[in-house]
Amino acid sequence: MSEETIKLELNDAGVAPGLPLPSDPRDQVQDVPYRPVEFRDDDLPSALERCAGWLRQAQQWLGEPVDVLAVHLDYDDRDGFPYYNLKILCNEEDLAGVPLALREQRRPVSSS
Repeated sequence: MSEETIKLELNDAGVAPGLPLPSDPRDQVQDVPYRPVEFRDDDLPSALERCAGWLRQAQQWLGEPVDVLAVHLDYDDRDGFPYYNLKILCNEEDLAGVPLALREQRRPVSSS
């Protein structure tokens, strides 16, 4: 049995540089263990729409659906903070671009 080594290029956040980032400055990809991608807004439908848009972009970039392990909705009723905090817990390998790296590694080398 042989183990394959996959070389990944990751940015400071530990995700692949090509991964689409959430577009609103209130949204973010958080740290491990589950790699929550967070969407914050005072308007829940807006946060959900941005989440859906990001999932579509990430899926297109990845070439397959992003593994979403859970969806968590919370709220923050402190003054000055967005009320809704929507988090989707994603497979960290997907956010790091592992499926892309595997496809690239398995691609036959063309000889000219």
